[in-house]
Parts: sequence; structure tokens; C-alpha cells
Amino acid sequence: MRVKMFAAAGLVLGLASTGALAQNAAPAGLVNDYPTVARADYVFGCMAANGQSRQALEKCSCSIDTIATILPYDKYVQAETILSMTQVGGQQAEVFRATGMFRDMVADLRRAQAEAEVTCFY
Repeated sequence: MRVKMFAAAGLVLGLASTGALAQNAAPAGLVNDYPTVARADYVFGCMAANGQSRQALEKCSCSIDTIATILPYDKYVQAETILSMTQVGGQQAEVFRATGMFRDMVADLRRAQAEAEVTCFY
């Protein structure tokens, strides 16, 4: 998923800046604006990190549901894309690490993830 998002990073950020993603997403605040495939991808990754058990499935499903109530899907995609770009070395990736707007977007995702962890894993 990260490779795919890396290849489309410029497109995603470009679309986000023009509002094209917002037009395709459900209105903010709706829990269902995350596509099923995005939820499933998150749950698969979460289960890989937390065990392949029924309990992990329930906790990971709860986690993405909680994130979805906090962060609209377009913001989630933007933050995930920025995170994948920061993993690349070189000067181009430094823009994603050093720009305040990008750091704020990632911070919003991190806060949503922290809330999901507290809600679902404890």
C-alpha cells in the first residue's frame, strides 16, 4: 500500500489542494466516508502487527472505526501519504519533514491513532 501511495503522492497532494478528494468523499463527520478496502487494508496491517487472532481483529476494527470518527478520509490519506514520503531519503523528502502544514497533518493522524489505541486496546 505504501508503495502505491508513494507513487501517487504528488497526485494525492495535488488533488487535495484542489479539493477533488473532498468532492468524492462523504461529508465530514460521517463514519462511513472510509472505503471498505481502506478499512480492510488498515485491519490487515494492524493484525500483522498485533497477532492474527479474533481478539486482534476486533481491536483493529475498533481502531480504524475510531480513527474514522475523528479524521475524515481525505485527511487520513493525506497524512498517510506524507508519512510514506518522509521514509524516503534525500532532499525531496525533507520538504515533507520540515513543512509545518505537513507536520500538522501527521500530528492529527497520530492523535487519532492515540485515541484509537486508548479506546480499543486498553
